[in-house]
Amino acid sequence: MTGMRRRVTIGFLSIVCLLFFSGMVSFLELSHLSRDTGEILKANKRNIELAKEMLDAAHEQNVALVHLSVFGDKSYDSLCRASMERLENTLLVAQNEALEKSFLDSLAFATTELRLLTDNYLAFGARHADSTALVRPDSVGGKWYNDEYEALYGRLTSAIKNYMTSTQSSLAPRAEQMKTNAYRAVTPVLISLAVMIATVLMLFYFMTIYCVNPILRMNKGLGDYLAFRVPFTVKGDCKDEMLELKEKIDTLIAISKQTKS
Repeated sequence: MTGMRRRVTIGFLSIVCLLFFSGMVSFLELSHLSRDTGEILKANKRNIELAKEMLDAAHEQNVALVHLSVFGDKSYDSLCRASMERLENTLLVAQNEALEKSFLDSLAFATTELRLLTDNYLAFGARHADSTALVRPDSVGGKWYNDEYEALYGRLTSAIKNYMTSTQSSLAPRAEQMKTNAYRAVTPVLISLAVMIATVLMLFYFMTIYCVNPILRMNKGLGDYLAFRVPFTVKGDCKDEMLELKEKIDTLIAISKQTKS
C-alpha cells in the first residue's frame, strides 16, 4: 500500500475504531444506568406492595379485635388469627427480600408485641368459652382495646408506613451514583468526539498539503503548458503518488515533444 493511500486508510480506520469503542463503552454504561434505575423502581414498587399487604392484614386484625373485644362477637376469632398470620408471613417475605434490614427492626418488634397481646387475649377468651362473649362488651373489652391494643396498633401501622418509605432514604446515594454513571456514559463520547475532530483536522491538513495543493499546481501547470506552451513546472515538493503523477506528466510532455520533432 502506497504512502498517501496508507495515510488516508489509517486515518479513516482510526475514526471508525474510535466510534466503535466510544459507542460500546457508552452502551455498557447506559446499560448499567438503565439496570440501576430499574432496580430502584422495582424495589420501591415491591416495598409498596408488601407494605400495602401488611396494612391490609393489620386493618383486618384491628376490625376483628374490635368485634371480639368491644362487641363480644366470637365469630371473628378465626379472622383475627388469619390476619395475624398474614401479617407475619408478609413481614417474613419483606425480611428475606430486603437489602437493608434495619428499617424492619421496629416493624418486627411491633408485630411481635401485637402477636403476644393478641395471643394473650385469645387465650383469655378460650378460658371463658362458656360465656356469651370473650369479655363483657363495652366495658372491660372496650377498656382493654383503648388502653392496650389501640396504642400498639398505632405503632404497628406507623412502622409499616416507615417501611413503605424506607427506600426514599437510599435514593440520594443511589441517585448520586446514577449521576456518576451518566457522566461516565457521556465521557467516552466527548473524548472520542475531541479525538475525531483532531483526526479529521489532521486528515484535512495532510490531504490539502500532499494531495489537493499538488493536484491544483499540476492542473495549473498543465493548463499553462497546453494553452501558452509554458514549460510544465510544479512548485513545491511532491511525494508518493503525487510525485509519480508529476513524473508521468513530465514523461508524456517529453514524448510529445519528441514526436513533434
